[in-house]
Amino acid sequence: MEHEAEAPRQLWVDDEKGVQRMPDPVRRAAVRAVMLTAVTLIQAMVAFLLTMTESWLAFPLVLTSVASTVAATWTVLDVWVTRQVWNQRHGVVSMPSSTARQLRRERRRARRAAKRRGGEPSAADGVGAPMAEAA
Repeated sequence: MEHEAEAPRQLWVDDEKGVQRMPDPVRRAAVRAVMLTAVTLIQAMVAFLLTMTESWLAFPLVLTSVASTVAATWTVLDVWVTRQVWNQRHGVVSMPSSTARQLRRERRRARRAAKRRGGEPSAADGVGAPMAEAA
């Protein structure tokens, strides 16, 4: 009995159909926001517990919890601003969804036609060509 050479299993396989990854600057801002929000929630809970035990540490911790809440709100806003700036700087085109859908359809048709021919899509296949009027 012969053993076939098994291909080594890969630890990580990218899914081509998944949700696109966030751009790095946006991801960094999101990680900062999540971390600061988590610390703020823990700090607020400890401040509450210290208040219930009537500890002298409760007052300073409540004050820093308020400051942390303001900072956490700011970091969450920073995620939104960073995302908007990235979209504007990297040419994300804002157009009605029906127009974008039509362009995607045309690109998909061009890719399929190119696959059937075994070549790259060209401008003649409709990629980059002006969109025809919808009936």
